Amino acid sequence: MKTKVIRVHSRESDSEAILEAAHCVHKGGLVIFPTETVYGIAADCSNPLAMKRLREVKRRSDDKPFSVMIAQKELVRNYTPYADPKLYKLIDRYWPGPLTVIVPAASEKPGMTIGIRIPDHPVALSLVKNARCTIAAPSANFEGKPAPTTCEEALADLDGLVDIALDSGRVDIGTASTIVDFTKPSPEVVRAGVIAQDDVNAVTQRKHILFVCTGNSCRSVMAEYIFKKKIKGIRDVHVESCGTGVLFPTSASQEAVAVVRGYGMDAREHLSQPVTNMLLKKSDLIFVMTRAHRSQVLERVPGVEARVYLLGEFCSEPIRRESDLDIPDPIGHARAEYQACAAFIEDCLDKVVRLV
Repeated sequence: MKTKVIRVHSRESDSEAILEAAHCVHKGGLVIFPTETVYGIAADCSNPLAMKRLREVKRRSDDKPFSVMIAQKELVRNYTPYADPKLYKLIDRYWPGPLTVIVPAASEKPGMTIGIRIPDHPVALSLVKNARCTIAAPSANFEGKPAPTTCEEALADLDGLVDIALDSGRVDIGTASTIVDFTKPSPEVVRAGVIAQDDVNAVTQRKHILFVCTGNSCRSVMAEYIFKKKIKGIRDVHVESCGTGVLFPTSASQEAVAVVRGYGMDAREHLSQPVTNMLLKKSDLIFVMTRAHRSQVLERVPGVEARVYLLGEFCSEPIRRESDLDIPDPIGHARAEYQACAAFIEDCLDKVVRLV
């Protein structure tokens, strides 16, 4: 029986054809589909019969695992306990895209690893989302043969061996995704692709500093820009800020902008951003303004506890009461309050610079 071939537009993401293919995967079938790199075969990882059939079709030995595809960065936590910021820096930079990461698997068996990737192709992403299962997605060819860049090339090997083939023409990149192994002493490219080892090093070795307040319009903004001034000339450090109560982007307060200007920095283009799990997980150092902010951060991502500090802890003056560690919000007060807040923040940042 020949494989059913369905033509789909390369930028299509919501069609009956993709829904039909997703249903096929969910029911245990095999589907050829396009990604931005090469054509792949989709199978339900949780279905033993589907995985057995996939191995037979690929002619792959039992000791060689399959990578999986997911549709959202945050879902990586479902597959690995690995929490090093380097991983989250890299996937935040390159997902969706031609990057597969190898990480320790969330498995009871020690030493197990898993490869994970988010494809940068509407058809592939829609298939992954609508299949409602974890998709194993090796390239659509026999083991050892070149990965196919068109549906026709895939069917030259696999016609009649899979149920459906989604054909959206030639892929954009034409080489398999870069594989980066995070179980090595440092992230290492173990399969070359369009992302080079130098690219990986540049992203993962760059230190990420995050300042957190409530609205991301006053305290964390002043901390961000004053700190940027203090580390000017130091390479490979990225500084940003966010707020636990941000609902939509807003500018920094006029008083904060004025105070920052006094430090020779321009915060007029600043837009507030909400605290997110990804921001927290990719940050090497997280500085919060109050104990309440610390609790909110750890509620979201308990695993970052060792990287979260109250900025007030770095004050040069002795702290007599625990409440003195909190940096009060100057919002709604006169500029003098902002200036006093900025002076306290700057005093703390003098010590923080040493950590960088």
